[in-house]
Amino acid sequence: MVKNDWDSKLYTDKHAYVFKFGEDVVKLLDPRPGELILDLGSGTGYLTNLIADAGAVVIGIDNSSEMVEQAKQKYPELDFYKLDATDFNFKEKFNAVFSNAVLHWISESEKVVNCVAGCLKKGGRFVAEFGGKNNITLIVNSLKKVLLSNGYSENIKRINWYFPSVGEYSSLLEKYGFRVTFASHFDRDTFLDEGLDIIDWLEMFAKSFFMGIDPGKRNEMLKLIKADLIATNCKDGKWFMDYKRLRIAAVKE
Repeated sequence: MVKNDWDSKLYTDKHAYVFKFGEDVVKLLDPRPGELILDLGSGTGYLTNLIADAGAVVIGIDNSSEMVEQAKQKYPELDFYKLDATDFNFKEKFNAVFSNAVLHWISESEKVVNCVAGCLKKGGRFVAEFGGKNNITLIVNSLKKVLLSNGYSENIKRINWYFPSVGEYSSLLEKYGFRVTFASHFDRDTFLDEGLDIIDWLEMFAKSFFMGIDPGKRNEMLKLIKADLIATNCKDGKWFMDYKRLRIAAVKE
């Protein structure tokens, strides 16, 4: 799993598009009054609260203590817990599990699906969106190139984001007793807020890949990545991420 020290305030203030896009995934979930729903990777709780607004009883879990604390402060009426997506269980079974922009961080995907299957009732729903095949390929290639050319080949081993195809993830779900009812793999070039560039994105989402590197050298490398990507990921002075998203819904049989 890619480890990142999350800055929850920066995430909310400057990268809110991550959970704003998740509003459509909540629509696909279609939460119903009285349902018990788990938000897997609940972050600062924005989508957890949106699900609760539909009348569902919702629990949020996240592996970041900082995210969980901010969620508790913003939505004190909801329950949030610090739990690992590869190792969790609850006594009561859920009607649905929801996840947005989380699963691409977890290379141990089979452990996640096993936990999801284990906590769902028969007929329960699993609805998720995350990075799909070829997500941020341009950024990953540039990141690898700059790390390697500067002698940090060991850091490249940390680049283990999980970006499966529709077929790969559907097969995994079927292995654990799910029937896939919806799957879409689509492009979503996403512009950063005014004034932000690829360095801001890397400092939010790729800090772990620069661990152990002198700050001065790290800043030099970030500038090299920016120069490398300006032709492909910057349009009219605004930076965008070459996102490929996988949106999927399945039922536990």
